[in-house]
Amino acid sequence: MMRTMQIGHPYETDFSALAGRIRQWAQELGFQSVGITDTGLSEAEPRLRDWLARGMNGAMDYMANNADKRAHPEALVPGVLRVISLRMDYLPPGVADSWQVLADGERAFVSRYALGRDYHKLMRQRLAVFAGRIRNEIADFEGRVFTDSAPVMEVELARKAGLGWRGKHTLLLSRESGSWFFLGEIFVNLPLPVDPPAAAHCGNCTRCIEICPTQAIVAPYRLDARRCISYLTIELKGSIPLELRSLIGNRVYGCDDCQLVCPWNSFAHATAENDFYPRHGLDDVTLLELFAWDEATFQARMAGSAIYRIGYEQWQRNLAVALGNAPKRGEIIAALQQRRDSASALVSEHVDWALSRQLNK
Repeated sequence: MMRTMQIGHPYETDFSALAGRIRQWAQELGFQSVGITDTGLSEAEPRLRDWLARGMNGAMDYMANNADKRAHPEALVPGVLRVISLRMDYLPPGVADSWQVLADGERAFVSRYALGRDYHKLMRQRLAVFAGRIRNEIADFEGRVFTDSAPVMEVELARKAGLGWRGKHTLLLSRESGSWFFLGEIFVNLPLPVDPPAAAHCGNCTRCIEICPTQAIVAPYRLDARRCISYLTIELKGSIPLELRSLIGNRVYGCDDCQLVCPWNSFAHATAENDFYPRHGLDDVTLLELFAWDEATFQARMAGSAIYRIGYEQWQRNLAVALGNAPKRGEIIAALQQRRDSASALVSEHVDWALSRQLNK
């Protein structure tokens, strides 16, 4: 737990100079951008509360259970004075063209952030090294690192820290790198100088709203997670609503459509991190090949991947839906029929739906 900042620190340490070294360390450790902000989220909290009151978090109960900590960083980490927000690009170079994969109903589309190793581990390790460098400079430094691992309003803190602005799809956008990046934070007990927030540059563009396959972006800056394909294929553990299954297409883990169509992503840079490069050909693989995996194969090949977290049953559920949406083929029907009897109740339900779709095309 953090202690309150000692009174003598401002007189013993040049925090402006330390902030300069923090920017240098960020570059050395492979982060593409860094900003510093205070912990005030009074503007964002009413939007969070309204979103939760409307039930748009769906089955993500943890969003509501930890709302106070999410809106008040000092409740999560007592003694925090500043948040260091960092960005790391993840788009791998040379991957199969996303639009071409999406257009081929027999291929599987995996969100580009999940093609390689689980980003949590790499980001957490780098952030821990980063925090260690600060600790070497300031004896009384205390801090905690986060990357999508706690009730933290990452996008709002990054926006306040000047890393970008919240796009109409609710993701953070950068003029230099679009949105193909991960965010991480270091909560610190140091009175570092803060950076100004970035100005918004979406203008009148609504491409992300119009492209969403399930119309989950119900208004600018408002996402109904219950309709979002990323939520349906990753967060939702049970049955996918019938009315949304046909809209999922061949997206078996996540959805990138709102990012693919965003003009700002024309400025995105490919990552230099090998850990984010595709594994097992996941950027260009057929649905039937993935559906043929048994549980042992899934566990072996997805070990160390973000996909591993959803488990084999949910993976099969997603693939069954995508096969139901695929063009009619005898091989697909045979694969579904073969899996039906040995599958769990959850997977069998989606296999039966897929078979009905295939047989009636």
